Amino acid sequence: MSLKGVRIGFGLTGSHCTYDAVFPEIEKLVNEGAEVIPIVTSTVQHTETRFGKGEDWIDRIEKLTGHHVVDTIVKAEPLGPKKPLACMVIAPMTGNSMSKMANALTDSPVLMAAKATMRNHRPVVLAVSTNDALGLNGINLMRLMDSKDVYFVPYGQDDPEGKPTSMVARMSQIRETIIAALDGKQIQPVIIERFKDPS
Repeated sequence: MSLKGVRIGFGLTGSHCTYDAVFPEIEKLVNEGAEVIPIVTSTVQHTETRFGKGEDWIDRIEKLTGHHVVDTIVKAEPLGPKKPLACMVIAPMTGNSMSKMANALTDSPVLMAAKATMRNHRPVVLAVSTNDALGLNGINLMRLMDSKDVYFVPYGQDDPEGKPTSMVARMSQIRETIIAALDGKQIQPVIIERFKDPS
């Protein structure tokens, strides 16, 4: 299946250490001809870390996709009724955003875009990156895994010895997860040995 002409929302949340793995996947979608709408949380916009400045990441994703970022809840809400997406991706999906989504809290543009997409029964693809997936956030992860219209990029422990409760998605499988999700299927296996991922 080709993604040419497919309208995809792409949400970024605040796991800054994974952006270098995510941006090449956005580029692949754009190069294939997908229309990628970038959506960001305020954390992405306004945080400076050792991985870069928020303003630089915003500039980069806008140039890559050819669209201004959706950066407010008001701007994200029309992605449901007026400007629907074929699919919504959140990569990376932090533990903070995951816990909110699992408990129906919509306090960011990314979560509003996900909610707007789910109301249309279109797929929401999550690529987790959280230090507590096997800790307190485990209940939220499982709640989302059992939710209608929610699909996961395969994920696994990224550092079993150093961070035994941490799990991160294999970002290189975002495209194939989208393809499966558009067909109403969860790509398998969904639990992988992430720390052995050569990418």
